[in-house]
Amino acid sequence: MRPLVLVGIVLAAIGGYIVFEGVSYTSDRSLLEVGEFNASLERRRPIPLWVGGLAIIAGIVLVARGSRSRG
Repeated sequence: MRPLVLVGIVLAAIGGYIVFEGVSYTSDRSLLEVGEFNASLERRRPIPLWVGGLAIIAGIVLVARGSRSRG
């Protein structure tokens, strides 16, 4: 299998997972530091659905480009 096709399949699968299951990441922000005391805020932020859609489209384009026969 050509590397471009493989990368396209993986990228489309990741994009599909983002769109259909939803993925989030955490961001940690320090609010207050006094001596040994540390107060921080941890927020879970979702990855936007358009990022998943863009990954699916890019994956499909890579698969199409990689599967073309060289002639």
